Amino acid sequence: MSDAPGPAATADIMWQGTFITVRRQGNWEFVGRARGISAAVILAVDDGHVLLVEQYRVPLGRACLELPAGLVGDETAGEPIAQAAARELEEETGYRAGAVEIIGEFCSSPGMVSESFTLVRATGLVKTSSGGGVAGENIIVHRVPLATIADFIAARRAAGLAMDVKLLLLLAPGLLG
Repeated sequence: MSDAPGPAATADIMWQGTFITVRRQGNWEFVGRARGISAAVILAVDDGHVLLVEQYRVPLGRACLELPAGLVGDETAGEPIAQAAARELEEETGYRAGAVEIIGEFCSSPGMVSESFTLVRATGLVKTSSGGGVAGENIIVHRVPLATIADFIAARRAAGLAMDVKLLLLLAPGLLG
């Protein structure tokens, strides 16, 4: 997720931490990524299945079901998006991608956040480990048949999980029909 050019670049910084910046322009307050960090969100599809991750999210105070994702450039400046996405996919899910294709840049919550994310598609998946993320992340990996994705998401919602808005990508065919 990166800060888009424009108002975010000229807004006053109210506070800045290691990973986020709070800015104000006129009466508008918003949040963005600090230090040029961006993110990749990974649509990992393999043999009629999609990989999802479940992890506790402090701002929500509960676990959230999401597409795998990770920061780009937080440890190595200039890291290519596809390389970071492949690294994050393997860390979080235990699957290595044979190919990573950049789909495009999307804004996550444009009324409040100046950041965007790059959606990538990972294919040719090979399981290399159990995943789970780096120390302390405690990520649960789900490999879900695309044919039952709506039921799976509904069941996890009923169990009390938060749902990342990017899951709408998987629900769109059923919502549009």
